[in-house]
Amino acid sequence: MSAVLPVPLATTESPPGPRRVLPARWMDSAFEWLTRFFAFLVFSLLAAILVTLVIGSQPTLEKFGVGFLFSTDWDPVQEKFGALVPIYGTLMTSLIAMLIGVPVSFGIALFLTELSPAWLKRPLGTAIELLAAIPSIIYGMWGLFSFVPFMSDRVLPWINDHLGPLPWIGVLFRGPPLGIGMLTAGIVLGIMVIPFISSVMRDVFRTVPAALKESAYALGSTTWEVVWKVVLPYTRSAVVGGIFLGLGRALGETMAVTFVLGNAHQLSASLLMPGNSIAATIANEFTEADSDIYLSSLIALGFLLFVVTLIVLAIARLMLHNLARREGR
Repeated sequence: MSAVLPVPLATTESPPGPRRVLPARWMDSAFEWLTRFFAFLVFSLLAAILVTLVIGSQPTLEKFGVGFLFSTDWDPVQEKFGALVPIYGTLMTSLIAMLIGVPVSFGIALFLTELSPAWLKRPLGTAIELLAAIPSIIYGMWGLFSFVPFMSDRVLPWINDHLGPLPWIGVLFRGPPLGIGMLTAGIVLGIMVIPFISSVMRDVFRTVPAALKESAYALGSTTWEVVWKVVLPYTRSAVVGGIFLGLGRALGETMAVTFVLGNAHQLSASLLMPGNSIAATIANEFTEADSDIYLSSLIALGFLLFVVTLIVLAIARLMLHNLARREGR
């Protein structure tokens, strides 16, 4: 009689799967510390720049005090320096640039996103982005050799004759048609900031969901109503950020302003007269600073520009924060 072999019982155990790989915790920790290092590195560089400017401007602040901000003097021979003229020129040219750049940028972004035919969007958008890649010194050379003669021959005489006699605001438009001056510099700056602001506006306008715009059109809204009541409320935070980005560009511009502003340390209410800016003053006279107080005054101007830029950024952040709170309601 043959032996009966035992039949193995069926097991319910599943076959062994692939071995589970433990996460490399040390890699996560190293990445965290690396990113933290870069973040604190940027903060340290900012603090180092601020400390350097404060130390360098200390002799000027000790000698002139707060009067340095309100004095129109700039006499290297007698070592009398004041920052009012460069501050006024910087703020006025930046204001003119924003008055020109913001509406034009808004129109460009609106046309590219809502009105432009499909075949024109890409080449026109590329051309606008190429304007941002042009070096500032090229804008300055173009402004000096082409735009200044045009302003002197065609635009400024008309402004002087028709806007100069007006009450109240006429003082802003009186003066000889030299071509160079704060108005010309502001227009050149406006042309320079248009690519930055329009690119930001165009990109954020594209993020608006198509369903929102189509719903507004279905209710009978016009293109302007859709943009004003749908697109802008949806993107206003980013639009404000783009505007302040262009303002920061205008405040710190150097070479283009140096070519067309006139570099004159004189305070005049007329936009047709030559003036000066903080960045242009530093660029023109830094190599000529032959005394410690002269060099310290230029560094103090740099410190003032740093402070003005920080104030502008703080205002931008505050506006964005308020807009975000309103959106949350």
